[in-house]
Amino acid sequence: MSFQLSNKLYQGISPQQYVDGMTKNVDKFKAVLDGFTWDDTELEQFFDSLNNRDDLRCMIIAADWCGDCVRNVPVVFKATEKAGIPTEVFIMEQHLDFIDEYLTLGGRSIPVVLFTDTGGHLLGKWGPRPAHVQEVMIAFKGANPDREAADYQENLTVARTEMTRRYEEESSYQTIVLNELEQILSRV
Repeated sequence: MSFQLSNKLYQGISPQQYVDGMTKNVDKFKAVLDGFTWDDTELEQFFDSLNNRDDLRCMIIAADWCGDCVRNVPVVFKATEKAGIPTEVFIMEQHLDFIDEYLTLGGRSIPVVLFTDTGGHLLGKWGPRPAHVQEVMIAFKGANPDREAADYQENLTVARTEMTRRYEEESSYQTIVLNELEQILSRV
């Protein structure tokens, strides 16, 4: 990879600075953050067990206008806080070079959660949404390759509605996010 994460390490803002600087979706974001609970004792213990590691860092590319960030970034914040992993946030619009190295299906989908070591070597990546929600976007992109097609926006609206339904249908989507993060961190 040509992009050097070590050049970005320690250049972001803290989770608290991110929350304090939000101008959109503040109430929704804080509701997810404040409403978070550890519903799975084993997952909580796993993240707590990472506190003895001082070699992990987390970098999140996000923006307050993004619904996936509103749903998922608070969960990542809670996980990295429990794990004692120093976490920094990069506002997408201020770091286009960064997001352009981590495109999803060719687009700037956020959040992008990157786990690195202290030297900035990438250890794992998560995002922009849980796999069961991302399946919808993967199917949409496969079926709608032409952004200029007459029915593109209509089909995108249908896909977004289905993604929202999957978030809401799966009341434990936060546990799913935590499980996916655990899968990444248990390999490093």
